[in-house]
Amino acid sequence: MSDQARIDKWLWAVRIYKTRSIAAEACKKGHIMVRDKAVKPAFTIREGDIVQVKKSPITYSFKVLKCAENRVGAKLVPELMENVTPQEQYELLEMSRISGFIDRARGTGRPTKKERRDMDSFMDDASDFEFDEFDFDD
Repeated sequence: MSDQARIDKWLWAVRIYKTRSIAAEACKKGHIMVRDKAVKPAFTIREGDIVQVKKSPITYSFKVLKCAENRVGAKLVPELMENVTPQEQYELLEMSRISGFIDRARGTGRPTKKERRDMDSFMDDASDFEFDEFDFDD
C-alpha cells in the first residue's frame, strides 16, 4: 500500500461503492468531496484526508488511514478508513426514515399500499389529538 491513491480506486477498495465505475460516476456528479472541493475520479488522496460522500439524504465523512488501490476484505476496511460522520447526519437520516412517506420525490409515482396505510395512520393519529387536554391560560 502506498501513501497516495486515486479517489475512485480508494472508494472501491474500501467498499463504499460496489464497482470502480460507480465510484467514478459519483465523482463526476460531484458527490465526492475532499478538502471541501468536489473532486474528479483521478484526484489523488493522501493519508489523513477527509473524504465526504453524499448519499442522499446525508453526507458521510471518512478519514483516510491508509491508501489502497486494490479491493480489500470487509474485515480489513477499518485499517484503511475511519468513519468520522457527525452524529447530526445520522439523526437527519433517522428523521428521513421516519417521515419518508411524507416527502415523496416528484415523479416517483403513486404511494405503495404500505405507504398509503402509513399516511392514513399518521393522519388518524393527528385527528385524535385534542387541545382540551392542555390548559393554555397559565
